[in-house]
Amino acid sequence: MKYRKLGNIDIDVSVICLGTMTWGGQNTQAESHHQLDYAMGHGVNFIDTAELYPIPPQAETYGRTEEIIGHWLASRCCRDKVVLASKVCGPTGWCPHIRKGKARLDRENIFAACETSLRRLQTDYLDLYQVHWPERKANFFGQLGYQPEPDDDATPIEETLSALGELVAAGKVRHIGISNETPWGLTRYLHLAESMDLPRIASIQNPYSLLNRSFEVGSAEIACREKIGLLAYSPLAFGTLSGKYLGGAKPESGRITLFPDYCRYTNENGVAATEAYVTLAREHGLDPAQMALAFVHSRPFLASTIIGATTMEQLASNIASLDINLSDEVVEGIEVIHTRHPNPCP
Repeated sequence: MKYRKLGNIDIDVSVICLGTMTWGGQNTQAESHHQLDYAMGHGVNFIDTAELYPIPPQAETYGRTEEIIGHWLASRCCRDKVVLASKVCGPTGWCPHIRKGKARLDRENIFAACETSLRRLQTDYLDLYQVHWPERKANFFGQLGYQPEPDDDATPIEETLSALGELVAAGKVRHIGISNETPWGLTRYLHLAESMDLPRIASIQNPYSLLNRSFEVGSAEIACREKIGLLAYSPLAFGTLSGKYLGGAKPESGRITLFPDYCRYTNENGVAATEAYVTLAREHGLDPAQMALAFVHSRPFLASTIIGATTMEQLASNIASLDINLSDEVVEGIEVIHTRHPNPCP
């Protein structure tokens, strides 16, 4: 396993972070614990979850992922060996089961969410607590263009950051991060931390893959200069970069097969780009999914790549991607495809 600093703080995280959003949904508790045991046995020390999980969010499964992790931590007595991250929801009008559909990023909601997550996870503290998505109107979750809209009722970032700072001061959270954020949001959090003497964010968790390199446009320079580590999610673009959905294939247990509304990576341009990347990998004797992950691992602004697997075979292959060093010829091929199909699936 390889390790990197989490932003500018003194925590080393494995380059592979174990994502958990299928646990309690597609994966049983026993399967989830098996994944955790395997990953820990191969040097993974970083686990990422969220109060929202599992996905897709449903009232009857809300919080189950954190409960599964909490049971594992208690049964293995290994809390001190794990860097544990969770997230607080932004506005959830589309999830009425989360704080009656009125979740916000104000002090009351953040405190309530954190206390509940700690209880489910059976721990006294979180190593990293992240804002899952902004409360203000912004371009995230598949949007590139920004359309200004009134958001006067949105909780100011000052209040959100102050509440997170209180949790840090109380010892319930060691470090904080953001997710699904824009370059403006990233710089705003940094400015307020400095000007208000509040905790500085350590990480930003945004989508990043061969099909979505939009992070490079505005955020990568900030991340590198300010030492904010990217936690790259969807590095395989919901599994599409493995090639398993090409040609209209619908693998029985595939996420897109089970949840066809999750079509972010299956538009016409995305499929064309995927075909090209899969062909490139096979021409060089590489597993397409491992090539895609190896590219993400190689980015200078990356702290950790969040992988999510529903089978042990997928998990083993994803972790083994750390052993892949892409040749100059492969990297050049990737850039040629990216020029031809730039960010087809934001």
